Formats: sequence, structure tokens, C-alpha cells
Amino acid sequence: MRRLVAAGFLVMATLVAGCSTDLQSASAPAVDAASPPEPNAGQAKGEGQPEPAQQPAERQVVRTAEIDLRTSDVPGTLGRVKEVATRSEGFVATETSRESSGSLTLRVPAAKLDAVLKAFGDLPDVKVGRREVRSEDVTGQLIDVDTRTANQRASVERLRALLDRAGTTAEIAQIEGELTRRQTDLESSLRRQEALRDQVALSTVQVGVTRSDSSVPVAEEDAGFLDGLAGGWGALRDTVAWLLMALGAALPWLAALGIVLFLGARIRRWWRNLGQTPAPAGAVVETEEK
Repeated sequence: MRRLVAAGFLVMATLVAGCSTDLQSASAPAVDAASPPEPNAGQAKGEGQPEPAQQPAERQVVRTAEIDLRTSDVPGTLGRVKEVATRSEGFVATETSRESSGSLTLRVPAAKLDAVLKAFGDLPDVKVGRREVRSEDVTGQLIDVDTRTANQRASVERLRALLDRAGTTAEIAQIEGELTRRQTDLESSLRRQEALRDQVALSTVQVGVTRSDSSVPVAEEDAGFLDGLAGGWGALRDTVAWLLMALGAALPWLAALGIVLFLGARIRRWWRNLGQTPAPAGAVVETEEK
């Protein structure tokens, strides 16, 4: 009897142990599946993961330059300067040319400004008298303009949506007036934005070209009789021309003054004759009878 009871307890203990083992083996995968995998050392430090795209904005700089060139051939140098600008994908904005000097306003890509200035100095028969380059950072201005433009464009779109839903004539008139004002502001911001981007993309170069002193021949000759005669004749001609011009300018005034004097003399004579009117004939006869 005791043996049977002991055998029963042994069988029950074996069954309980087997059930607990099965439960543990079955719950282990569920726990492993529910818990996320632990990151390795490299992932914990952020290695191998893409960085967020928060690169700083590229600086927007407006660059301008002024350069003075001296040469013995002003027209030829001006032509070569324009060729350098054209080869650099630039263009001539304004040009002023004379025999002894000239000036150009060029627009060239900002990335090629330094190369263009160097090419000017390397031109044949050219000396650089003055060279000045100025830079202005307009990044903040562009950011402000871009933000303002985006906000104004969104505001215009909202007003257009409100205009589509307007139900009365008064609402339509009010919204159209506000829409017109905001569209005008948007166009102004767009022009400002375009101008700033154009100044950043294309640099303005002021080029002055003058004839060098060595290229101007100075003839020092003794003054002779013919030189004096030519100078005197020129002075006489200038004096006569000046007198004729003065006479022509004074002639209308003289004519007006003559008319005034003539009328004054006539009025004075009439007044004098009026004061010397003779006595009536009857009065003279009575005096003679007495």
C-alpha cells in the first residue's frame, strides 16, 4: 500500500515538472518577440544612421568691382575688355567711349569675377591703375524676402478661396479690394527677390579706360609770327562772334524800348498841346471894344 502511494506521488511530480517546462519553453519566444532587440554599440552611438538634413544655408554674397586701365589704344582696349566679358558668359550693360577715354559697365557671373579681373590686367599694352572689389552678404535679406513672399502667396491663395465662397456683392467687393492690395505686395516682393538673386548671380564691374601719359606726344615748339597771327585772328573772330551774339540778344529789348519811348513822346506832345489851347474868338473881340 505504501509503495502504491509513493508511486502515485512520483508520477504526479513528474507530470507537474513536465508541464512547467513546457510552459516556460512556450512563453520564452513570446517574450523575446515582444521585447525589441537591443541596439549594438555602433547603433547606440548613432553610427550607420543618416543624419538629419540640417545643413546651413549657403551664404548669398553680392560682389562688385571697379578697375581702371591705362593704355595707348583706348578703342582697342575697350574692344578686348568686351571680348573677355563675352567669353566669360557676361554682357555689356552700358558703354561710353571717347578718343582718349572710355568706360564700361559689365555684368559677369560672380563665380568668374576674379578670373575676369585677372584677364583685364593681362591684356596687352594695359596697366592697372586701380582695382577695388566689394562684397556684401545679403543672406539675411534673401531669407526675409523669401519668407515674406511665401506668406504673401499663401495669403493671396486664402483670399481667392474666400472669394469663391463669397455670397453677397458686398463680400465680393471687400475681398476683391483686399486681394488686389495683397497681390500688389506680392509682386513687389517678387521683384525684390528677383533683383537680389540677380545681383548675387551676376557681379557688376565698372571698367574705366584712359590713355596713358606716355602715349600723348607733347610738342614743345617756339611760338613764331604765324602762331601769333593765328592766335590773334582766333581772338578777333571769337570777339566778333560774342558781340554779334550780344547784339542779337539785346535787339528785342531795344525794339521794345524804342516803342515805349515813341509812345511816351507822342503822349507828352499831346498833353502839351492840350495845355496851350487858344481863347475863344468872342472874348478877344470884347477886349478890343473896351
